[in-house]
Amino acid sequence: MQPFFCMLISTLNLIFLVYNATMLNIIKSLFGPRATKMTAGEIAKKFGLELRGNADTAVSGVAPIADARPGQIAFYSTEQNSNAFKILPVSVLENTRASVILLQPEMASHAPSGATLLVCASPRGEIVKILGEIYREPPRRGVSLDAFVERGVFFRNRRSVYVGQFATIERGAVIEPDVKIYPNAYIGKNVTIGRGTIVYSGAHIENATIGAECVIHNGASIGKDGFGYTRQDGHNVFIPHVGRVVLGDRVSVGANTCIDRGALTDTTVGDGTKIDNLCQIAHGVVIGKECFLASGVGIAGGVKVGDRALLAGHVGIANGVKIGNDAEIGANSGVFRDVPDGARHMGYPAAPGTEFLRHYAWVKKHMNQD
Repeated sequence: MQPFFCMLISTLNLIFLVYNATMLNIIKSLFGPRATKMTAGEIAKKFGLELRGNADTAVSGVAPIADARPGQIAFYSTEQNSNAFKILPVSVLENTRASVILLQPEMASHAPSGATLLVCASPRGEIVKILGEIYREPPRRGVSLDAFVERGVFFRNRRSVYVGQFATIERGAVIEPDVKIYPNAYIGKNVTIGRGTIVYSGAHIENATIGAECVIHNGASIGKDGFGYTRQDGHNVFIPHVGRVVLGDRVSVGANTCIDRGALTDTTVGDGTKIDNLCQIAHGVVIGKECFLASGVGIAGGVKVGDRALLAGHVGIANGVKIGNDAEIGANSGVFRDVPDGARHMGYPAAPGTEFLRHYAWVKKHMNQD
């Protein structure tokens, strides 16, 4: 009888594993990202891409080219926009199982036979657009009955707006069309939220004007008083803040990032700037257009950052420093003096990259000698 029971237990274990895998797939299909099915021809037409192959090839998802399965679209690129982008071996392209491949003209000859190709100059740039289209979030509209919306809130087009449960919008706020405000977000009085902006759960916004198509992530705090004090008669005395925070269009503010209102002048962030999680931007800071601020950046009051600047993770900038256009600051740097346009600084205190590397080489050499 013992072999029979062993076989029975093994069979039951197999059934249990199959059942779990099936249920997991069902749960993923119900609650995971939902892809909109498109054909290669529809994608080519929408984004102006050259189609080579079957226009009716169906696409139901996007995947890395090494992991893609039939029915998915993947991209292969030899673009080297920065050192962060690694060029995969061409064998990855040759062996992919993707049904549709986005690639450059010179790489088409390496694609597997039978694959449908979408040819363009910049596959990295085009895949971003395709991702946004295939995984587009279904439209959300309507103001929840559990939201707290005071009288005196001005909606440009209330029917186009989404306000989730337990969100709060105070009197005097202006909400432009197509705005999404997720549950438990707070919008204070005299705040303006621009067209198409998304405010995620737990975000807190007051004393601010937010531009169009911005994204404010969970837990971000925008428009609170800055850390402004003066010492009088041996005591720390708070300086009242009357400025605002002004965000341009297409600004992204990461989770748990804080942007303080100005004391007398506004704190401003230019169009297209992207701010990562856990950053601190103090009162009166001016940040230009199309900048990148990585996680943990801390900017003291009165700092001016030019257009297209890049501040890597955990960069700290002292009061009143000016960062030029197109400047780059390396991770964990402490910046105490102005950085010219186009310069690359790193270290603590931050210095031009070549100078920092010479100092590092000298220190390392003499430490080895000791």
